[in-house]
Amino acid sequence: MKKYIAIFAVSLLALVSCEKQFEVKDSSRLSGTEAIAIAEEDPGFLSSYVNGFYSWMVQFNTGGGSHQDFGHLGCVYTLDMYGQDIAICGTWNWGTYDINHDYGAYNWTRPYQLWNFYYTLLKKCNEVIDFFGEEDPSDATLRGYLGQAYALRAFCYTYLIQIFQDPVTGTTPNATLRTDAKAVPIVYSSRDGKTVEEADAMSGRNTYADLMEEIERNIDLSLPLLEGYNRGSKNEVNYSVAQGIAARYYLLTQQWDKAASAAAAAQTGFDIMDRTRLMSGFMDVEDKEVLWGFNHTTETMTSYASFFSHMSNDSAGYGGVGQSVHCIDRSLYDQIPDTDYRKMLFNGPAGDATAKQAGGKLPYAARKFGYMASWLQDYIYMRNAEMILIQAEAQARQGQNSAAAQTLGKLMNKRDPSWASASVSVDDVLLQRRIELWGEGFEYFDLRRNGLGINRKYEGTNHLASAQYAFPAHAKSWNFQIPRQELQNNTHITDADQNEWITGTEE
Repeated sequence: MKKYIAIFAVSLLALVSCEKQFEVKDSSRLSGTEAIAIAEEDPGFLSSYVNGFYSWMVQFNTGGGSHQDFGHLGCVYTLDMYGQDIAICGTWNWGTYDINHDYGAYNWTRPYQLWNFYYTLLKKCNEVIDFFGEEDPSDATLRGYLGQAYALRAFCYTYLIQIFQDPVTGTTPNATLRTDAKAVPIVYSSRDGKTVEEADAMSGRNTYADLMEEIERNIDLSLPLLEGYNRGSKNEVNYSVAQGIAARYYLLTQQWDKAASAAAAAQTGFDIMDRTRLMSGFMDVEDKEVLWGFNHTTETMTSYASFFSHMSNDSAGYGGVGQSVHCIDRSLYDQIPDTDYRKMLFNGPAGDATAKQAGGKLPYAARKFGYMASWLQDYIYMRNAEMILIQAEAQARQGQNSAAAQTLGKLMNKRDPSWASASVSVDDVLLQRRIELWGEGFEYFDLRRNGLGINRKYEGTNHLASAQYAFPAHAKSWNFQIPRQELQNNTHITDADQNEWITGTEE
């Protein structure tokens, strides 16, 4: 279906450590029974494929070569620039087009980067799923491998449907899902049991309802397979992470009870950072609050093309040297009580003359993300704090305001000693999401699912003059178009199926 995506199957084979198997038969000729037999004899056979998921998630140059292209965090980092809560200070450099909503056209790099990253990961998932026959394996490790592939398919589609389509009409609390809106293609493995004709029919822009059915199918397939699976590291998806992926999806699709239940299940066995750990730089996947991330080594790290190069104003990267310093929006900073430890993750209006790097000296500069020699900071994808916030929001959405306050209190007791609320509203929780998850890649998606716009040109703003726009909810500049390469190679998507888009500076 996608000629430009299919070529990455070759690169996945290169990751396999057990080349000897491919001297006789390659993956296209292996039956599920044969693959399981090989994997049981040599666990490294399939584990190398599964590790390929996570290597791809930190891969540089997945879709264009920019130093903002460094895997999953590269995607959500650039999308964060579309919001309000990150203000660029200092010299205007990286993120110019993203900040001004000028990067959504079909022939620009950004739509291709986003599309190619998640569809290539889907391709890798399907290759692992294809190793198995119709029956689920009985071996716990092999079940875990299969479960990870299904969970990551749900993960990918959840991102794709929000990036390439406006998910709602209206605005919170009356935002309504657009279940009949055009979404994205579904790609199947042979194990999914689709005929060639059936799979081909889903190669176009399926509806949101179609994608919801597919995502929920993958969630339901993943969870039983991951029960009892002991992952080798936090690089991998396990049962808790799969519940977290489910919680994110159910929050998006307004299935509040399921969102609360999945988020509660994901929290089991995890902690909340205390004040000391909160100040440690958000760069250690071994922290007990972290559910999922990537533990960088000298073999996987990148320097300037990395999350910490851009987001850490205390590193020697782009943020630290003063190119597009990432600061907190002043209006959000002013809403953080002085008693809240999270306020210390940002400079105040006077800046910090003692900071080592130029970027760290500026007023309102973020100090949340730390620095480590040799660029060995870990990437964090999911934290327990997020799960608490999902559970609390889902409860508040159902009018369970006291229960929501009790849930939110598990987080706030470690963040603000003065916090003592017996009841919280949806807006209360959304504010805490903005503060707690700042810079971690959530704002764009929260704005989209809630049908909210932004205003950076208020009195006293600290956004650069060239970024002081007000982008209303549902404006066409929020959209990304289907990339040109997909239009050229997928006969099921034509120009008539293309998203409407207009540059933000002309909105």
